[in-house]
Parts: sequence; structure tokens; C-alpha cells
Amino acid sequence: MAAKTDTGARLANAILFPVVGLVLLAIALSVGLIAYTSRSADIAALNSERNLLRGSTGLQLELLAKEQEGVAVWDQAFFYARPETLSTDWLNANVGQWLYSNHGHDQTVIVSVGGEPIYNSVRGRLKAPEQAEHLLETVKPLVARARARFIASFSRLPSGLYYVERPKTGFTRSLYETGFAVFEGEPAMVSVTAIGPEMKQFLSARRPPAVLVSLKKLNPPRLAALAERSGINGLRSVPDPRKATGGAYMVLKSPRAAPLGYLAWAAENPGSAILSGVGPVLFFLAATIAGLTGLVLFYTRQNTRRLAESEARAQHAALHDSLTGLANRDFFAARFREELADWEVGKESIGVIYIDLDHFKDINDTLGHAAGDEVIREAARRLRVLVPEEATLARISGDEFALLLPGCDTRERIEQVLKRMQDRFAVPMYIGGQHLHVSLSVGAATAPEDSLSMGELLRKADIALYSAKASGRGRWAFFDIGMEEHVRTRENLAHALREAIAREKLTVVYQPQTTIDGTKVLSVEALLRWTDPDMGAISPAVFVPIAEEIGLINDLGLYVLRRACQDAAAWPHLGLAVNVSPTQFRHPRFIEDLRDTLEACAFEPTRLEIEVTESVFADNDTDILKVLTQVQKMGVRVALDDFGVGYSSLSYLRRFPFNTLKIDRSFIADLEIAPHAHAILSTIIDLGEALGMKVVAEGIETRQQAAILLRTNCDRLQGFYLSRPIPPERILEAERRLAGDEDTAAPAMISLSA
Repeated sequence: MAAKTDTGARLANAILFPVVGLVLLAIALSVGLIAYTSRSADIAALNSERNLLRGSTGLQLELLAKEQEGVAVWDQAFFYARPETLSTDWLNANVGQWLYSNHGHDQTVIVSVGGEPIYNSVRGRLKAPEQAEHLLETVKPLVARARARFIASFSRLPSGLYYVERPKTGFTRSLYETGFAVFEGEPAMVSVTAIGPEMKQFLSARRPPAVLVSLKKLNPPRLAALAERSGINGLRSVPDPRKATGGAYMVLKSPRAAPLGYLAWAAENPGSAILSGVGPVLFFLAATIAGLTGLVLFYTRQNTRRLAESEARAQHAALHDSLTGLANRDFFAARFREELADWEVGKESIGVIYIDLDHFKDINDTLGHAAGDEVIREAARRLRVLVPEEATLARISGDEFALLLPGCDTRERIEQVLKRMQDRFAVPMYIGGQHLHVSLSVGAATAPEDSLSMGELLRKADIALYSAKASGRGRWAFFDIGMEEHVRTRENLAHALREAIAREKLTVVYQPQTTIDGTKVLSVEALLRWTDPDMGAISPAVFVPIAEEIGLINDLGLYVLRRACQDAAAWPHLGLAVNVSPTQFRHPRFIEDLRDTLEACAFEPTRLEIEVTESVFADNDTDILKVLTQVQKMGVRVALDDFGVGYSSLSYLRRFPFNTLKIDRSFIADLEIAPHAHAILSTIIDLGEALGMKVVAEGIETRQQAAILLRTNCDRLQGFYLSRPIPPERILEAERRLAGDEDTAAPAMISLSA
């Protein structure tokens, strides 16, 4: 019996010990597995939270750079931040205070092209620039990289000039660098953006830019918002990582890679929660393990869902415009490619429509960027409800929108959509407490009629948009081949004009202004002429508007002024009249350019008379009147050209004492046919005499016109009857002829070809 018992015991032990061992081993393995799983889950959750926080922080840094873009990529900021045109007051009002009031930037610093601080404000209040030196020393690597990116973005043209090539895609069009610094003893986000022009500007050499440095302190409200976006709890700033619980912290490094602070938060630690729940109840190990496994899976699923949602948000942000919520250029291009890939012969056409808000820059300049942004948002809302459901509406850039309209069976269907747009925008927008009338210019192209290439269709729609604007704005145009030829011709003319100015291939001719009896030359008017070797003679009515459009009008005007002053040095007894375009007159350096030219040519200012038309008063007559006053203080005389054709000529005469009135040629042409023309002409002459102004009648083409004017109090005559415009070497000959030194019975026309 005892033997059987021992045998049974041995058998039981043989069975029990292994089973117990297996159970113990299973329990040990289970505990170890649970502990391992718990620790792994804690680490995974912590890494997930850290990655989410890092991604959210990166998005905030990009958003900070995006906020800077509105004032950094701006012609006026580029101008007023240059050493020669530095205006701290302007920068304070339009950069520092604007960034603080609209985006909450705590500190704004502008570094000049030479690398020293020229502007500093803290929370919108102007501070001494040298107080920002400590910050600039910290972010010096960011400043250096932003400047280097700007310089590297210069592209060289065949002419040898450079222009800045901005990013064509991406979150911003600016060239920037981001990082972290310390502000008031706490970590802060920093963005450094190169200040550059909005449009392409052509420079003779690559130059470093001024840079805009903006800073946002990571204060509790911003940390709370960052925590909410990242899906973490209790985010705070700590000086020492040892104060972070469970290693839940992220180091913030300065641009020099030195730690400057830490962001700590309350980690979820799902694994530890599981382990603490099942430790005391090993008896229910199996059930607990199953439950814990389910809990781990639940937490994993939650974290995965958060990651998926974050990725979806990031993907949406990458394909949509942040201001309007519309598709962006990348999304539009992708939809365009899909539609073209699905198109087959026999299918309906695909319409591509470019939309541009007319005079949007004027709204930005007069009402500010905030009002401009609201106009963009309101335009997007109106367009969104007007376009068909199957269409794709996108904001391409600035005030430009694009519409992809598939399934267009006829052009009339596209025109119906365009008409609804124009009708809707005929209703004023209520922006900033006032009603704004914002019209649209629209260009359209269709596939397959115009092309099956995405690039070609977009280009042709853009050409049609240009044609619509050229025809008067507030209208639409469909592409046709004649537009392309017109654009190509204008491009050729623009290129040839640049070459002509650069190589001084333009000529200046002069038309005399004589005494009332036509016998003595008192002054000459400089007139520009251009004869291209390939295109022949080109009228100023053609190339002057092109110079306005491509930004060459100031160079063109200075070219005429310089040549005229050089030529007129040979006639010290004669006055010189030079026309100044409205665009040239409004240029901020006009007074300096005028003074420099007179000094360089050693030309007496009292001999010069600049001629302006009423159109110079179109924008801000107060500023224009100040410039005119400065011109007169220099000794230069001012003439109002084409007097009588504007609706408000008399109001200008009342506010500004012009030296000379030039009667428009239309009044002279009517002298021999209109019964009241003589009376009107006499009234204008008497008005000029009463105001103490010299009066010049231009456009004298017949002996009868000259005879009529001889009986008036007009001071000077000018026209083909007396002399055509002539080259400078013929001026003295024209004087002798008009004085009667040559054998002529009456003034004869002097031809340029003679």
C-alpha cells in the first residue's frame, strides 16, 4: 500500500510538478509578458504623443512663417526696409503693430541688408533696435540660412539681370527658417523670413535681403492650444527634464542646437494602468490577460485613430487653402489630370476658367490686409455656391481662382456659369463697415478644342484672362489663337524695348514752341521715338503702355529726361519741356531722380518744364500736390498738359498754381468748323492769364488756326504748321527759318527725313 502510495505520489508529483511548473512558468511568462506589454504600450504611447506634439509644433512654426508672409512678401515692406528708403514709422505701423494685433507676435525685429537690427518692437511697442541683439545672436544661424536661401533664389536672365524665384508650391511663397529661442525666460517659437518684393523685380546684382524675425512665446494659453491639437494633457514648459513625469518630455533646441527648455506633459501610460489592475488577482490570470489584451487593443486603436485623424488633417491642409477652405493649386492640378485621363474622343468638353478680382491690390493698399483677406473669403463663398456640384473650384494664389468644369456640352453652358458669377459680384460686398464693388475678370479655355495638355490649357486660360483685363475688366473672354499672337507680339515688343533702353537705341526729337507770331522759338518739347531694326518705327502709343505694364516706365522717363537735358545744353537760350507719365510721377524716388539728373547734366532747373496730365491725380491728389510743390521749389516749372479734356480741370487749377496751361489740340482742331470754338478758346486763354499762367496752344496745323490765335492773348504756339518734331541738330536751323533768315514766305514744315 505504501509502495502504491509512493508510486501514486511519484506519479502525482511527476504529473503535478510539471503542471505546477508549467502553471508557474505560464504565470511567470504571463506576468513577464504583461509587464513587457505594459512597458511597451507606455513607450509606444509616449512616442506617439511625442511625435504628435513634434508634428503640431512644426505646423505652428510653419503657420508663424505663413503669418509673416503677408508683410514680408510685399513691395512696400521691401522698399521701406532698404537702407536708402528706411522708414521705421512705416515698418512699425504696417509690420510690428500689424503682426501683434492680428497674430499676437510678441516680438518683431527687422535685420537690415547689412545684418544689423534696424527695427524692434515688443507686443506692438517700438523698442531700441540694439535691445534685440541678444535675440539676434541666438537666431543668427536662422538669419544666415534665410539670407542664403534668398540669395540662392536669384535666377539670372540672358540680359545679365537677376530676379528672385519664389517657391511655386508649398505652404508659403516666402523664403524662411524656423526654430526656437528664449523670450522673457520662457521658450518661444521663432520664424525668420526674407523680406522681398511681391512681383518679380530685376536687379543688376544679387544682394542679401533684409529679414523679418518674429517671436511667439509659448505661454500657457498657447501651450493649451498646442496640447489640444496634439491630443495630450497637461502640457507645460519646464527648465529641467527631471521634472517631467515618466520621461514625457520633448527638448526644445536653439538654432545653435543647444537645449533651451523642455515641454512636459502627463503621459497616458496605458500599459501601467493595465498592470496595476491585474497584479493583485493572479487567480484570474487568464481572464485578466484576455481583458488586458482587449484593453491594450482598445488603447492601440484609439492611438491609431488619433494618428489617422492627424494624418487626414495634415493631408487636407496640404491640398486646401487655409484662408478660404477651397482646393489649392496642387489639388486642382491632380483633379485636372484625372479629368484629362478619363477623357475620350466623343466626350463632352472640359472647361478651364481663370478668375481674377479686379483692382484687389488697391483694396489691400487702402483698407489693409485684413480687409483684403475678408474680400477673398467672401469671393470664395460666392463662387462656391455658384459653381456646379461636379466642378472643382480652387484658389490658385492671391486673388486668383481657377474653376475646372467637366461635362460642358456647349460653350453656352460655360457662359451661363460665368454670367451667374458676374451677376452675383454686381452686388457690393459689405467689408469693414463699408460697401465695396468688386468685379471679376475671367478667362476660359476648353479641352479638347484648345488643347489636351494641362499646362497648355492653363496657359491659354491665363491668356484669355489677360485679354479680358485689357478689354476693360469686369468681363470674360474665351481663348482664341489671335490672343496668343497678340501676347507673343507684346512679349517680343517688351523684350525689344528692354534691349533698346539698355543699349540706348531710342531717340529723342524736339518740337519748337514759338511766340504768338511764330517767328521766335522760346522752348522745345522733348518727344521719344523708337525705330526697331526688325519691326520698324513703333508708335509711343504702343510701347509706352507696355513700359507701364512691365515696370519700365520710370527707366524710360529718366532716359528721355537725361537725353533731353544733354541735348538742350547746346541751346542755353531755349526752355525745355519734358512729359512725365503718371506712374513715373508717383514713383517714390521721382524727386531724387529729377534732382540727380539735373545735377549730373549741370542743367539749370529754371530752364526745365515738366508736363503732367490730370490723370496723375487719380489716386491721392494730396500727395501729388506735395510732390508738385517740391518740384516748383527746385525751380522747375510745371505745365498742365491736355487742359480742358478732364472733368475737374478747374478744381486742380484752384488747388495748385501751375506755371503753364497747354490747351488740348481738340480745341484747336475745332476752330475752323465749330461756331463756338473761338469763344471757348478765348475763355481758356483769359482764364490762364487771370491765374498768371503761360498758355500754350498745341496742334497748330494750318495757317488759319495760327491767324486766329494771333488775335488772342495766347503766349505760345506749337504744331506741325510751325515745325514737325526734329532731331537736335536741326533746332538752330528751325530757329533761323522761323525768324525769316531763310528765303521762305511762311513757316514751313521741317521733316525728320530731311
